[in-house]
Amino acid sequence: MTQLSSPRLTIWNEFRHELENPKVHAVYPEGIHQAIAAGLREQGLTELQLATLDEPEHGLSAEVLDRTDVLLWWGHKAHDEVSDEIVSRVVERVLSGMGLIVLHSAHFSKVFKRLMGTSCDLKWREANDRERLWVVQPGHPISEGVGEYLELEAEEMYGEHFDIPAPDELIFVSWFSGGEVFRSGCTYTRGSGKIFYFRPGHETYPTYHHAGIQRIIANAARWAAPTQSAPRSFGNRQPLETLPERRS
Repeated sequence: MTQLSSPRLTIWNEFRHELENPKVHAVYPEGIHQAIAAGLREQGLTELQLATLDEPEHGLSAEVLDRTDVLLWWGHKAHDEVSDEIVSRVVERVLSGMGLIVLHSAHFSKVFKRLMGTSCDLKWREANDRERLWVVQPGHPISEGVGEYLELEAEEMYGEHFDIPAPDELIFVSWFSGGEVFRSGCTYTRGSGKIFYFRPGHETYPTYHHAGIQRIIANAARWAAPTQSAPRSFGNRQPLETLPERRS
């Protein structure tokens, strides 16, 4: 199977906190989606589209998704405002082969919860915890170039139990200075689509400006891109060989 050398990426963001909260605006004046896009460009990924909640069809028309190999999703305060029609459209595209990267509080997005089939709930605390993100799959493409661990001086804490299905692969485990641990980098396959959940990225911290976080997201985008492989087919088929006649 051949991986796409330059996947077409769409970065989706609610774009509400940045407009309503001065503290968030100071960290991400042009929006979290723009900061993620800048990091991806630094990593050599330049085929980018941006989409936000308040655009028509949330910026995710059929035409936009048809031009998307990997969709990156950040959401927090407005999960319930995402149209069920758009959720179904995104889920169908994932099942058909589009990659999906679910960032931070998008664990509670309608899209991720539908694909997981669980509550996706967890423990949390916003108290400037130090986070040490340990690599537990050092040979995986998503952790390439990261080293043994990555440290963030201040982040929101997420703690176990994280109510998700057992991941296909566990790439990162976080430790927090308050003592909690969390499965922070999880991969899944749903239909033909590859999914990566990545925990860091609370809106009041400059996490998406961190070069190591940018590297991981870019690695994940390349990993999640569709591969050129044999088409999947279903339904009734005629035999490839001549079958013996059935005895009466």
